[in-house]
Amino acid sequence: MTTISSQHMSSQPRLHQKGAIIQEFGTVKQFPLGLSYEARMYACQRLNKVLADTQILYGLYKKHHWLMRGATFYQLHLVLDKHAGEQLALVDALAERVQTLGGVAVGDPRHVAEITSIPRPPDGVEEVPAMLSRLLEAHEAILIEAHDAAARIGELGDDGTNDLLVSQVIRTGELQAWFLAEHLVDTPLVRA
Repeated sequence: MTTISSQHMSSQPRLHQKGAIIQEFGTVKQFPLGLSYEARMYACQRLNKVLADTQILYGLYKKHHWLMRGATFYQLHLVLDKHAGEQLALVDALAERVQTLGGVAVGDPRHVAEITSIPRPPDGVEEVPAMLSRLLEAHEAILIEAHDAAARIGELGDDGTNDLLVSQVIRTGELQAWFLAEHLVDTPLVRA
C-alpha cells in the first residue's frame, strides 16, 4: 500500500496567485477551421463589439426588470426577465464563437464599458416609456452592427459567424424589439 506523505497533501488553497498573460486581447491563435487569419481576426473584432453591446443590453434588461413600475408592472416585469435570459444566452454564444475562432472574448465589465456604444442610463428610475425606449435604442444599435457585421463576415467566407449573427442575434433582437415597441403604442379608448 502506497502512502502519501502529509507534506505533499494539503487541502489549503494556493491563494493570491498571479500569472503571465498567455494571449492578449485583440489577437487570434491558429485553429484548423479552414478560415484565413484575416477572416478570423475581423470576425473576432466585430463579434467583441456585438458581445460588449449585448452584455450592456442584458444589464439594462435586468435593471429595468427590477425597477419596473405602474399598471403593467407584472407583465413587463416578466417579459423583461424573459428577454434578459435570452440576451444572456446570446452573450454566451457570442463569447464562445470568439473563442472558437481563436480570439479572446471581452468579459470584464470595465472592458465592456470601454467598447460598448450603448449609452449609460441614469442611475435612478426612469418612467416606463423611457425605459422601454432605452431598450429599443440599444436593440437597434446592436441590430445595425449585427446586420453590417454579418454581411461583411459572410463575404469573408465565415459562415459560422454569419449564421450566429443572423439566426440568433438578429432574429432574437428583432423579436424582442417588436414586443417592446408594442408596449409603446397608444391605443384609442373604445367608448360604448
